[in-house]
Amino acid sequence: MSAEVVEQIVESVEAALPGARVEVRAASPGHFEVRVVSTLFEGESRVAQHQRVYAAITHLMKGDGAPVHAIDRLECVLP
Repeated sequence: MSAEVVEQIVESVEAALPGARVEVRAASPGHFEVRVVSTLFEGESRVAQHQRVYAAITHLMKGDGAPVHAIDRLECVLP
């Protein structure tokens, strides 16, 4: 299940941030670490960068049976 959810996170972030390089690691059941490298982050605050990523995966975090419970670490960087 974790590998499937990792792929869903990667695909969702890549769709929202075209050209981004996305790395996801399952930390524990429902918990993930995400690193996103994107030129789209240029000129944005850290909060705005994180909001972009969370907006992309919100659908995976909604509801009682959501596959993503938490993003334990989110790193947004410019290439």
